[in-house]
Amino acid sequence: MDLVFSRLDNTVARYTLTGVSPSFINAIRRAMCSEVPKLAIEDIKIYDNTSALFDEMLAHRIGLVPLKTNSDLYVSADRCTCEGAGCDRCSTMYTLSVEGPGMVYSRDLIPSDPEAVPVDEKIPIVKLEKGQKVVIEARAEMNLGKVHAKWQPTINCGYKNYPVITVETHCDACGTCVDQCPRDVLVLKGGVLTVEEGKLESCSLCKLCEKACLSTGIGDEPGIRISDDATRFIGVVESDGSLPVRTIIRQSLLYLKNESNELAEKLQEISEG
Repeated sequence: MDLVFSRLDNTVARYTLTGVSPSFINAIRRAMCSEVPKLAIEDIKIYDNTSALFDEMLAHRIGLVPLKTNSDLYVSADRCTCEGAGCDRCSTMYTLSVEGPGMVYSRDLIPSDPEAVPVDEKIPIVKLEKGQKVVIEARAEMNLGKVHAKWQPTINCGYKNYPVITVETHCDACGTCVDQCPRDVLVLKGGVLTVEEGKLESCSLCKLCEKACLSTGIGDEPGIRISDDATRFIGVVESDGSLPVRTIIRQSLLYLKNESNELAEKLQEISEG
């Protein structure tokens, strides 16, 4: 197995994984979405709400605000010694008190933990007219994306097969396929059809170039063929800002490792028993 990153920063990672099966990379994708814990508001006490939103709608909007999470300080609620009752190891408190006129923003959520602030302070929650007020107390807890989407640390997480573009010997370099490529992957150089340098991974495997070649009516077989490498994949993961991408990747891989070790131990016990 070979892992190469073409981009890796706090919010986005783009990588190429070679020597694995589709089920393996899909397991990584699912783990990044569902098995990496983060903070999200779960319980809300509404002391005053005279806004245009019902209490349920207001609570729903506040619950979806992404919160910065220090995974070294907090543990998932299902693993905490409080058994989900809510303590400072798996949860933190917020208060919000705003009176109109004006917009209530995510920055108005004041955390008891200064590090657990909203990812973006300008997320609009509700607009208040003169005399309207919102006063709440909220508790955020660490949990997993498989429990609810608000605990998913990713907003974009997927993969695709690595494209393989083959130019056949009978290609006459008419250029029809070049005009049809939506991502400008193909180019004519010196009367020869080739792949633009650095653009191969941009191919979406749409095969419009193959169809364009056949539409010329020159033959029954296209002069260009698009396929994929069954053991090589291009992956991308984008964080919602609550956790760095490095943390998401590392924790998802550790989860898969632990699950694999546990499965191996169970199988060993079965074989010995």
